[in-house]
Amino acid sequence: MKRLFAQLKVSVYGLCALFLLACENDKTLQPLTSDAVIVAFGDSLTDGVGASKGKAYPDVLASLTSREVINAGVSGEVTAEGLQRLPLILETHNPDLVILMEGGNDILRNLSHAQAKSNLAQMIQMIRLSGAEVVMLGIPEKNLFSDSADFYDQLAEEYQVVYDGESMSELLKTRSLKSDSIHLNNAGYQELAQRIFALLQEQGAL
Repeated sequence: MKRLFAQLKVSVYGLCALFLLACENDKTLQPLTSDAVIVAFGDSLTDGVGASKGKAYPDVLASLTSREVINAGVSGEVTAEGLQRLPLILETHNPDLVILMEGGNDILRNLSHAQAKSNLAQMIQMIRLSGAEVVMLGIPEKNLFSDSADFYDQLAEEYQVVYDGESMSELLKTRSLKSDSIHLNNAGYQELAQRIFALLQEQGAL
């Protein structure tokens, strides 16, 4: 009986170890050290149009993570411009992680989705070549009730990027979280930062 109990005990410990290992393998981001640098790269939604000073999502995320978060958002930027701007941002800040949220202006201006996808793909590759990891957020189509544009899902699948395709779509459908038809307000950016924070925790970065 004692031998059977011992065998069961070993088996249980073995299963627990396998479970913990499986959970660890599900973590797709490397842990961020206390001095890690995060770059938030994008357009007006990153810049914080519609928010009070210090209330853009990168500011809130810096407080939540206790990490340096660089706001590299440029209002009105399309992906072709972002692609040209990104190398200097990477060289200047040498980030450990880049949160990529761009393409909304391509969608608003009815620019080619195929070209936007190509530009974002090059950004993802460029970021990875720099040694940083990537987290990408999708932007919905112009229809108020739409989900993220298809090319974001395609990129996430093709490049195995940590991806949130729901948050911006959900937030932009909530009137109380918006400052206008396409931008968030303080509460909206706060919610966005909290969602990104939760994603980073879930994926092992924090």
